[in-house]
Amino acid sequence: MGAWFDLHFASRRTVISQRQRAILAHLSGFARDLEDSWDVPRGLSLVGLAEHLGVVRSALSIPLKSLEEGGLVTSRTAHVIGASRRRKVFHVTEKGREASESEGARPPRGRSVGPLPDLTSIRGRVDVVAGISESLSEGSNVLLEGLPGIGKTSVACAVSHSMIQEGWQVRWATCNSDSDSSSVAGMWLGRRAPSSSDAIASRVDSKRTLLVLDEVQQISTRHFAAIQDLIESCSAKSASLLAVTRAPNPFAEMSGFHSVRLDGLDPHQARSLLPDEMDDDEAMEVCRAMDGHPLGIKLWSPDDELPGAGAVQEYVESTVIRRLSEEGTSSLDELSISPLALSFDEMVNPDGAEELDDSAILRWSGLEVEPHHLVRNVRRASIPDERASELHSRMVEVWSSRDGPRARRIEAHHRMESRTEDSGWLSENIPEIASEDSSAAAVVLERAISVMPEEEIFEMAADIALERGETDVAFTHIESLSEGPKRDLRSARLARVQGDWKLAESLESSAIPGLDPESRARAQISSLARRYDDRLPGRITESLAQDLMEGADSVDISQLEPGDRALASLALDLLRHSLAQDLGDLEAASRTREALEEMMGPDDPRLHSLDLRARLSAGSEGEAFMEAMDAARAHIDSSDDPMESLRMMHLALETCTKPPQWLIEAHSSFDPASLREDLASHRRAASHWWYWRGVLDIEERLSSWKEAIVRLRTAECGQAAKELIARLSREL
Repeated sequence: MGAWFDLHFASRRTVISQRQRAILAHLSGFARDLEDSWDVPRGLSLVGLAEHLGVVRSALSIPLKSLEEGGLVTSRTAHVIGASRRRKVFHVTEKGREASESEGARPPRGRSVGPLPDLTSIRGRVDVVAGISESLSEGSNVLLEGLPGIGKTSVACAVSHSMIQEGWQVRWATCNSDSDSSSVAGMWLGRRAPSSSDAIASRVDSKRTLLVLDEVQQISTRHFAAIQDLIESCSAKSASLLAVTRAPNPFAEMSGFHSVRLDGLDPHQARSLLPDEMDDDEAMEVCRAMDGHPLGIKLWSPDDELPGAGAVQEYVESTVIRRLSEEGTSSLDELSISPLALSFDEMVNPDGAEELDDSAILRWSGLEVEPHHLVRNVRRASIPDERASELHSRMVEVWSSRDGPRARRIEAHHRMESRTEDSGWLSENIPEIASEDSSAAAVVLERAISVMPEEEIFEMAADIALERGETDVAFTHIESLSEGPKRDLRSARLARVQGDWKLAESLESSAIPGLDPESRARAQISSLARRYDDRLPGRITESLAQDLMEGADSVDISQLEPGDRALASLALDLLRHSLAQDLGDLEAASRTREALEEMMGPDDPRLHSLDLRARLSAGSEGEAFMEAMDAARAHIDSSDDPMESLRMMHLALETCTKPPQWLIEAHSSFDPASLREDLASHRRAASHWWYWRGVLDIEERLSSWKEAIVRLRTAECGQAAKELIARLSREL
């Protein structure tokens, strides 16, 4: 925001106060065309201004009025983005903009990645911000801790902006209950970020880089160990790391970090949060009663009785919450019991949320809101169990009527908290949750186990852990299963992820005969597909191809229901066709092609894909090959299926000696996050995407191949992982 300065207008010789200068600077940051816009950012409203300047709303009443009278600011009513009703908003005039621009802030020298909050004015933290910034600049890692609402995020934000001014790159991540190492990496690195700790650490390993992890205490116990591993991996690199958490520190052990405890403001510093025109003695009394707690002071109303020293939480419960209307209380309860922040559009009672916003109770993240954690924690603790169960049951009704993975995830939370959950509902809906966010599915299942530790839930939890490559978690859940073929199959998968292929083969061979016909056929086909994919790009060996062909012929599908039998037959013939093409057996390829056309119909788009693959595999040069590449490009551009597009990209990359620029760009722009985490074929395809990234981008080869190795292991492709490790060793 720049240095504070004295400003005089020649026409009126009017001295502008420090607070007025801050208002003008903030409003000048918004575009002129917003003056006539129907929708305007929240920062132009009174509540947005108060948040940005770090003061109570009443502290802005007189300064804004004076600025309006002086022609420096205008006001109107407009729709504020994210809110459910129109609000009074403010715009700086040309006169006000000229005044603000007479001395501007120093342009930033660095940059930020991730959801770094806008810079807000902080009070009494100059020395703390400077001290943390200095420690980070010198290469130290810092753990910033303090009570809810004490200003940790604001301080971390100020530190980040200070480092950006000095030319640093700041990578910011904010955690919630579903956050895992992959989601943190996505915020730090953007799209196409790796998910393994080693690969993430390699990607962020750069001097003059600050990694910020905010709201660490929000992380579920399900993912805490993995994120702590990520923090430890990154803290050993060149980048500096700032972890922000509510006290007490949730990390049992964390070496290499300098701990900074944030306490309440000195009363004289906290005084600036309140209106300038307020009596100083009264203001100081408020600040002392609140122990200098910034949020407590902002929640205070002149009509409130002051709490005794050290009683901010009691004040929130006895005064702040009790003065809310019935509608406001209802909205607070809805937000307090929700597992995630909600938008006003998602809420049952958004009108009550407006009251919460006006009362400084809400914190915003984009268009989503949640109560400040101090208020939320107090409110959660004060709701009787019976009332809480009723509230959760009501939310079950609301969210069960809505579609999508996010709705199922929130519904699952409310079902479990209302004790209306059952394993059948989870079994039906966990795949949808996992299709979008496996970390959320893992959290749901972990909570479900604590509520109803049933065999089926342990099976689902083990499967999710295996899909995510979390061997310790998977082992724990597998150990809770009853003896039998299903347990042995999961133990076989675990052995493959851990690299014990002999044990995996033994367990799988003994388990499959004990399954029912449908499960046995599914397990056999899955095993064949995995073995086919368990290799780096290139021609398959003849011995493996023959082994897989014999395996396909040995699968007994005669006892399956007609519909299941047709699907199994289709999967087997697709495998046979791929093997025939790999071996150059044109007769067998033609025979299986005819069988597939009979099953799928002549117009099935999958047949076009098979034919295109055959054309590409026929050669890597000549006019026919160039025509095939053009057809592949058209197929990639027109396909609505990410998996199909990626398959064709990889096939094209395998068959051409020098990839054309369009293919390199198409592969680079592909987002592996568009693939489903809950499908084995998709996970294997994603691992191959990372392999090819390392081939095509030499500068990112190390981190890309590290990620590919982890993903190959997770996808139970140990042989491919072993081969890539050897290749990477040679590169190094």
